[in-house]
Amino acid sequence: MSDFFEIDFLAVEAKKSGDAITIRYSIDGNETIHVVDGGFEATGNSIIAHIKEYYGQSRTVNIDRVIVTHQDLDHTMGLRTVLEECNVRELWMLRPWEYSSLLIDRFKRWSNVDSLSKKLKEIYPNLLALEEIANNKGIPIYEPFQGAQIGEFQVLAPSKYRYLELVADSEKKPDTITESIESASTGILSSIWDSAISFIKAAWGDENLSDKSTSRENEMSIVQYASLNNQNILLTGDAGVETLSEAVTYLKEINGGIMPKIHRFQVPHHGSRRNLSSELLDSLFGEKLSFPSSEDKFIAIISSAKEDKNHPRKAIIRALKHRGAKVVATEGVTICTFSSNMPSRSGWSSVTPLEYPEEQEE
Repeated sequence: MSDFFEIDFLAVEAKKSGDAITIRYSIDGNETIHVVDGGFEATGNSIIAHIKEYYGQSRTVNIDRVIVTHQDLDHTMGLRTVLEECNVRELWMLRPWEYSSLLIDRFKRWSNVDSLSKKLKEIYPNLLALEEIANNKGIPIYEPFQGAQIGEFQVLAPSKYRYLELVADSEKKPDTITESIESASTGILSSIWDSAISFIKAAWGDENLSDKSTSRENEMSIVQYASLNNQNILLTGDAGVETLSEAVTYLKEINGGIMPKIHRFQVPHHGSRRNLSSELLDSLFGEKLSFPSSEDKFIAIISSAKEDKNHPRKAIIRALKHRGAKVVATEGVTICTFSSNMPSRSGWSSVTPLEYPEEQEE
């Protein structure tokens, strides 16, 4: 069989959205399975079942690489099952405690590297759990900093320097004594703010993306890029404007100063307004179209749960369509984006794109 790829955005169904992506690609007859994030706890079994059914593995599941974009439980919990029950060759994730000696001077309350490392493990328990499973099973762990090559995927962001800055600047930094109380309060206020949003009618081209930034943890997300079968793929995790801007700058740099056309785009953070800006979208896909186009310039995939009423945001769908995107969302179904010569799947049908919203968040 000639070269092919298939990228599956699995349905992660809970009251909150999550991310789980499985990828199989073949180059010169050599197949690779690449898993990015694992959703919530129940998603782990869904990942294994999906690989068995569609990637030609009937018994023990062999996975070449697992990539953890960042700490959030809606990206990490299911990976515990994947690591425990599958043969995983490589685990790629960033662990803040590995850089305690580089971080310690940034925190006033800490002078002992070992104590700081212990505290960081307490702050990032989801990553620690994956590290412990990997160590018990002898799975090597690698650093996905900018420039790292993970199979055919290259890490565009974050750089090591920016990652350390993000850890030092996080609300979860070790100097924050009331961390758990503040985090809980932030979550409650966020929910109240979300439920109070109202909508306004808007003309074609009008955009109202949020000027509020996403969390430092989201900005730690690993951004990956690959060119497979002449299709350029950008996977973003929950990255925000800062990290995605860093990724764009680096992608241009390694591409001779030219921004390559993106054909497949993972919309970050389930379609949140805080993770994209009009300027960033211009740098990724070009300026807004003067009027709607019947021709899709690229495919934008959103991982969002049916029960999650806050995602995706209408303003995000509009902004993507302004640049010619075919926008699709999981919303209870697994979405596969693929090359034309991928192995056939019986019973699968085309996904219905999201319609252009005539209103957006005020």
